[in-house]
Amino acid sequence: SLVTIFSCTFSSVMHLTYPSSSPFLTLHAVRQWSNVPFFTVPLARAHGKSFAHRSELRQAKRIVVKLGSAVVTRGDECGLALGFSHKYNVVLTNRDGREMMIVTSGAVAFGKQRLRHEILLSQSVRQALHSGQNQLKDMSLPVLEARACAAAGQSGLMALYEAMFTQYSTCTAQILVTNLDFHDDQKRRNLNSTLHELLRMNIVPIINTNDAVVPPPEPNSNLQGVNVISIKDNDSLAARLAVEMRADLLIALSDVEGLYDSPPGSDDAKLLDTFYPGDQHSITYGTKSRVGIGGMEAKVKAALWALQGGTSVVIANGTHPKVTGHVITDIVEGKKVGTFFSEVKPAGPTVEQQTEMARSAGRTLASLEPEQRSDIICTLADLLTERKDEILSANKKDMEHAVSRLSPAMLKRLSLSSSKLNSLSIGLRQISVSSQDSVGRVLRRTRVANKLELEQITVPIGVLLVIFESRPDCLPQVSALAIASGNALLLKGGKEAANTNRILHELAQEALSIHGVKDAIQLVSTREEVEDLCHLEKMIDLIIPRGSSQLVRDIQRAAKSIPVLGHSEGICHVYVDHEASVDKAIKIIRDSKCDYPAACNAMETLLVHRDLLRTPLFDQIIDMLRTEHVKIHAGPKFASYLTFSPSEVKSLRTEYGDLECCIEVVDSMLEAVDHIHKYGSSHTDVIVTENEDTAEQFLQQLDSACVFWNASSRFADGYRFGLGAEVGISTARIHARGPVGLEGLLTTKWVLRGEGHTAADFSEQGSMTYLHENLPVAQVLPERRTTS
Repeated sequence: SLVTIFSCTFSSVMHLTYPSSSPFLTLHAVRQWSNVPFFTVPLARAHGKSFAHRSELRQAKRIVVKLGSAVVTRGDECGLALGFSHKYNVVLTNRDGREMMIVTSGAVAFGKQRLRHEILLSQSVRQALHSGQNQLKDMSLPVLEARACAAAGQSGLMALYEAMFTQYSTCTAQILVTNLDFHDDQKRRNLNSTLHELLRMNIVPIINTNDAVVPPPEPNSNLQGVNVISIKDNDSLAARLAVEMRADLLIALSDVEGLYDSPPGSDDAKLLDTFYPGDQHSITYGTKSRVGIGGMEAKVKAALWALQGGTSVVIANGTHPKVTGHVITDIVEGKKVGTFFSEVKPAGPTVEQQTEMARSAGRTLASLEPEQRSDIICTLADLLTERKDEILSANKKDMEHAVSRLSPAMLKRLSLSSSKLNSLSIGLRQISVSSQDSVGRVLRRTRVANKLELEQITVPIGVLLVIFESRPDCLPQVSALAIASGNALLLKGGKEAANTNRILHELAQEALSIHGVKDAIQLVSTREEVEDLCHLEKMIDLIIPRGSSQLVRDIQRAAKSIPVLGHSEGICHVYVDHEASVDKAIKIIRDSKCDYPAACNAMETLLVHRDLLRTPLFDQIIDMLRTEHVKIHAGPKFASYLTFSPSEVKSLRTEYGDLECCIEVVDSMLEAVDHIHKYGSSHTDVIVTENEDTAEQFLQQLDSACVFWNASSRFADGYRFGLGAEVGISTARIHARGPVGLEGLLTTKWVLRGEGHTAADFSEQGSMTYLHENLPVAQVLPERRTTS
């Protein structure tokens, strides 16, 4: 089952060179190299081809980790950087049911340190005394032969590995190889058998070249130069071993982040998240690592060869102090770390390219006249009704696929109808009207001094990322709000609504095209993980999650450097006071709980004044909830009043999202406020009472985003508030709170107009003083109102 595809030695591959005048490794060069004879490789792999997408790396069972010279050695190139914590990464991954192998460097470095120490000790005491302390430190040492260093250092290197892994009750084994071990069939079979047996016993093999017998280093290099302590075929050894052992993944760690699209040290250099062998663009190699002969070029060659053999590859930085402790586990979890090599190139642009396109078009969108942005939104509103048959047909496909996978509540969110589309269209037209006075609106004008005026004006936030689940109607709503506020928009919808989202996005881009800003709204349709999107802090300015409380929490945890506008949960309360109207209470409770129980503004906890227990009003409330098939849970205090009570609630902080609710008893309105502050989520809370003083006290004291008197909690909605639509309901205490419409997607900037004024003019020795006189906003010239 083996065919000889490659047959030349490692050293011949490492001697491949390219013209120094060309800094790029071109596609032609990659193809040429991939056809160079090399060595034997299995014709077919048991697990098939390499993984096409990062997310599939979670399936990797057998993994080779290559620790490059720059990862293992110290900065002074004389000893080992054994403080690195990749051992912990390997242990965790190994215990996760995967098989781990390590290809390591470092024997020469450790041996060099030991031999230098021996040489210093062997000098006579007289030489040491006559040299002086400073001279001794700088004393020149003889050139050390690399193979002697390797022989002296290999045992120490392995002893340290053994000591480190023993701390985690993990056994290791040393394997030293040379090229002959791969060229001789019997030796190859022996090596293969040994490795498989070690992996079977959950032992981590640590593989290194037998540096004591390898050929000498490259000409004109020595152990005092940059190319010291490098094993020139180390990258190739890792690739060869990975393919021979049919590994699923090769992780090559060095002191480089990965591949870049331009010289890595330049300001505009961008790390390539994924590299495809068939890419038309070239890549640029920077300087080699402080140690190591092959550099990035050798890594790319080895990676391409391993990829061709069926092993996925990731090249990443193993020396960064902030990520070293979890770089391996992050890669295996599919996170965006380093450069991932894939043979499958997606048809469309990457998410990074989409974000750049959106940002560029978004700036043009913000510079349009208000009437032009309004025109775009009205066009989208028309398209929603004109093309409703296409939309509903796509939605039908999604519903058919999801009917066996989603709950009834989620299916209701996913479903669209003619009436929903009509409501959407109406809401969009409301937004189009408000967009006439959004971007460039002057909030204040101040005369700082004579002919020095200051303005605060509204401007777009920048690039918005909206992540939503099972709510295709969210797409046109958010799109219209982004257009009205002049923001670029990146949309990530759930796969359950893929067909509906695609047609709605096409309509949004069709509307944007009338003023040449089609790319301002992008739909992420690649296999991009939400967590990866949350790490684009240099490209995205605000994340808005629309979905379950779990989704919101996950995004808030993942987006450490990007602001998140959302609510953690929708634990909404309705408090029924002892002076409540029977009819109003029944009507409000029914609507708050039963109208749309999956909504974030649905009632989850019903607070009842103690005096209402065993009254006709309380009995009617219970009868109504049972008639509506609402499952009731009793709060601790309510349960204490009853001999036979419903199941006691597990937590008073539960968002049911279904026909379920908790009933709890309170002694007063103030106790209801305290209960809501303790167990609520600051979303929407309601009081039902006929006492105006009690109601006003409730409205003033309760610190929630929405607080209602004698009205259903379901009114907490951007459309119902007259905002046209909302991007979500925020429970945050900065920026925007409650239903967030157009105003919540704008920020401000300060514009100062002067005539050669300087700060020195206002110093103690200056000729001017500050005035700070407020000016009427109406005095602003019309052309200034559209400044962005």
